[in-house]
Amino acid sequence: MKISVIIPVRNGSNYLKEALESIAAQGLDTETIVVDDGSVDNTAEIAAAFGARVLRHPESRGQVVAKNTGLAAATGDCVLFLDHDDRIREGALRTMGEALQAHPEAAAVQAKVKDFLSPEIGRMDGTVIRPDAYYGLFTGAILIRREAFAKTGPFPENIHDGEIIYWHTRMEQCGLAILKLDLVSTDRRIHNTNFGKTNKEKEYKDFATILRARLKGKK
Repeated sequence: MKISVIIPVRNGSNYLKEALESIAAQGLDTETIVVDDGSVDNTAEIAAAFGARVLRHPESRGQVVAKNTGLAAATGDCVLFLDHDDRIREGALRTMGEALQAHPEAAAVQAKVKDFLSPEIGRMDGTVIRPDAYYGLFTGAILIRREAFAKTGPFPENIHDGEIIYWHTRMEQCGLAILKLDLVSTDRRIHNTNFGKTNKEKEYKDFATILRARLKGKK
């Protein structure tokens, strides 16, 4: 089973290297696709140095469009979308891939996420992180059969945040199963420029859109 790891990123020179190192440490023949969404730093150069396939948007089109760009180019049997500031734990991709192979009825497998405070963040700024690992709808902890997107369609590009929740709703509507694993696969970095912290207004609007779609699907 070939795994494509897709990293949508804009100006990711701060943390991208750590994400790519975590993929390299898996010891698998993965396809790594970095979608450079209009960066003005050396994001593309960092990705190329790790042998990643680099796709570039001349101007930023947003993380959701970047995910779809990577998905359209992926050649793996399954895909995982990793944020550039997060890290996959050693051996996690192998375990998730083996679980997906062992359960042909599942369209995706979902592992747990563990938050960590980025070293440059002082503990006096009021930032609170969850002490325990948890299941969360973060694409970096979900390995998805690429063929599932033939039924769900790509991520909705009118949504800027929460697209994985919308996708999860589509999975339910299409009758596709997600298998939960008792595995911590991904370390989620908490820092001052997390997308969710800096895009609250868009986030609330997008969640309203998602909720309407979920309610419509239940009718």
